[in-house]
Amino acid sequence: MTAADLCLLARLPKLDASCWRTLATRIDSPLALTGLHEDELAAHGVPPAAIRALRAFDPALHANDLAAIERHHIALIAADDVAYPPSLLALPGAPPVLFVRGQVSVLRAPQLAMVGSRHPTANGLRTARDLAFHFASVGLVITSGLAIGIDAACHGGALAVPAATVAVCGTGLDRIYPESHTELATRICAEGALVSEFPPGTAPLPHHFVQRNRLISGLSLGVVVVEAAARSGSLSTARHAGEQGREVFAVPGSIHSPQSRGCHQLLRQGATLVESAEDVLSELNNLHLNQTFKAIPVPPSDALERRSRLDNPVEILLDALGFEPTSLDALIASTGLSSSSVASLLIALEAQGRVASDSAGRFFRIP
Repeated sequence: MTAADLCLLARLPKLDASCWRTLATRIDSPLALTGLHEDELAAHGVPPAAIRALRAFDPALHANDLAAIERHHIALIAADDVAYPPSLLALPGAPPVLFVRGQVSVLRAPQLAMVGSRHPTANGLRTARDLAFHFASVGLVITSGLAIGIDAACHGGALAVPAATVAVCGTGLDRIYPESHTELATRICAEGALVSEFPPGTAPLPHHFVQRNRLISGLSLGVVVVEAAARSGSLSTARHAGEQGREVFAVPGSIHSPQSRGCHQLLRQGATLVESAEDVLSELNNLHLNQTFKAIPVPPSDALERRSRLDNPVEILLDALGFEPTSLDALIASTGLSSSSVASLLIALEAQGRVASDSAGRFFRIP
């Protein structure tokens, strides 16, 4: 089929992948639908909403779609194309057409979704990036939503390998949202792909991001949630995963952190607890892959753990400093070290990447 056919197909509401695969055996092309009477369309199983869209066919909008596809080098994959991800075909309401920028072939590779808060803690960002690095290193494509926060950290972890990563977008692929991730999106296209079910020109409306969440989970073997508030959109991705028969994984956090409540809720509902990458890989091996992943490498950042033991005052400080933010005064009181010693040691540990601070000036260890 031509790009013109697929652009029309993508703009027919309520006509999903299953409906199109049936319809494709009865007609020559989607554009042929514009010449059929309403009764004929209904007889072919075209939904009423799609029939109304065909009657309102706008040649100018169609031309704009084609121009945007050519300008931004967007590929289109129909549900009856062998390149269409087989994991989506069984899903109710799967889109009849996918728009793709980048490497189309990665959509058929084993994928693992990773999602989480747009307002994560420093520990959450580090955890997400390191886990994504591990998973990508053993051959899994990391799939997320290009959002700020955990999503971006997961894409970044995969790209650090470097390895493929997929971003499922809530807009048309002629625009990047958020705009601050334009450079990240370019790197994703080089190693993996941007994917959307939305035609060019589609704006970043809230319900589009809710809608795209089912594709993040549907493309993947499972979903790993790293930090999520009680009402986080990441929980909708996890819910879709459960409904689609995918495994749901959750990384636990502090009982004092609002960003951990969503993950703890998932754990109470039966999600698999994640303390290391091996927890996820072993579960996926058992449930889905029937294969053994290659050994997990150590990320570059973990080289810090191989350094010789630090001198005693540093060990005292690290023992007192947990993974929860702690004030400078509390550290001075618990270690018995002078204020100048604690301050200088914290500066050194921050430079080494072993300690970080939050916006309130409190300090915490980095795993």
